[in-house]
Amino acid sequence: MTKKTPIARHGRLRSPHPLRTVATTALAAVAVLGISGVTLGAYAAWDVTRSIQTVSLVSDQEAAAAQASGADGADIAAAAPAISAIDGGVNLLLVGSDSRTGQGDAYGDDEGAELNDVTMLMHIAQDHSSATVVSFPRDLVVDLPECPEGGGYTAPINESLGQGGLACTVLTVESLTGLSIPFAAEIQFNGVIEMSNAVGGVPVCVAEVIDDPFTGVYLEPGTHPLKGADALGFLRTRHGVGDGSDIGRISSQQVFLSSLVRTVKSDSTLTDFGKLYGLAKAAASNMTLSDRLASPDTMVSIALALKDMDLSKVTFVAYPNFAADWVPEGKVAPDSEAADILFAAILADQPVAVAAPGGVASVVDPASPGAPDAAAPVDPSAPADPTDPSAPIDPAAPVAPAAPAPAPGTVLADGSTLLPDSVKGQTAADYTCSVGNE
Repeated sequence: MTKKTPIARHGRLRSPHPLRTVATTALAAVAVLGISGVTLGAYAAWDVTRSIQTVSLVSDQEAAAAQASGADGADIAAAAPAISAIDGGVNLLLVGSDSRTGQGDAYGDDEGAELNDVTMLMHIAQDHSSATVVSFPRDLVVDLPECPEGGGYTAPINESLGQGGLACTVLTVESLTGLSIPFAAEIQFNGVIEMSNAVGGVPVCVAEVIDDPFTGVYLEPGTHPLKGADALGFLRTRHGVGDGSDIGRISSQQVFLSSLVRTVKSDSTLTDFGKLYGLAKAAASNMTLSDRLASPDTMVSIALALKDMDLSKVTFVAYPNFAADWVPEGKVAPDSEAADILFAAILADQPVAVAAPGGVASVVDPASPGAPDAAAPVDPSAPADPTDPSAPIDPAAPVAPAAPAPAPGTVLADGSTLLPDSVKGQTAADYTCSVGNE
């Protein structure tokens, strides 16, 4: 039986931390780290990776078994197969820490706390045809496993990093999802500005005014090429988007992340030596990688799996959740029924499909490719569209019964699993806009 202790509440209100959002750039950054190893050659790969800090995810039991057999952690890490040989694809966890240690004075005093305020899981299919990225809300209340510094109680998922570092957060997500996660990365504060600059900025659509006095962000409706401090401010804002919650911020960040992936995968980026190398260096200087991920060969193979993937098969979702009576105000509980459908698809290595793109703080861009042009002239001689509710109805025409909507969990014609309406998200091919918090 899980031992329950009161969930910690933080009394001092803090401004939103950029590390809750730095991981939104890390997905593409990890890929570019690998791509740069191919594009720039062996020296560039060595120069990028030599500054990366590493951490072992090997458990105490594995370490003891390795010592008994004469092996060490490096031997265990070296035994990890290449991505093309991994059954079920790749699972990689990206964690954003709010630690201020070594981050300068820009983010407030260093109080010694370490919370994983961004936790994102990337799953790449074995045949490299699809990828799913799951964002776990920082306030999602879960059972923390026993870890070196504590655990074994119920608390928000963002407390796991402080209970045993990156390895403890990996154990927490593994326990929650049923997945094995051999690769992980922890991101520090100072990186998002450099990475957004390295790709020359990210075009972000804003549907309604975003006005956040807490972060100083003010954006009028329209598309803004964000980089540097502007990109950082947009990613930090919570009060300025949606309902002002972290759930809303996740959907707004997906607007940025999908655009970032499109930018990184564009020809101008993938063939630009300076952009690739700059993004790789910015990422490497602000990340701690698990030993199995720190290998240049591993990063290259992961990048190659993502490089040619169809944008419509890269899906970003928020872990399904709801406001339950048993969690404190402002916290959310796991929606186990919806999560079971999501992770059954991931475990089966199937792509997923959201019911409709968008979330609490994002909507489909009406100017996106393929969207109808409301200003286009109407041809009066054209036959009426039978699907148009304003079209005249022929009372003598037979009425075809409406096809029932597919149920959540249904495998659609394209092979993807339809997720419940409660699972919000979008694909990298969906052009979306952030909405303000009115």
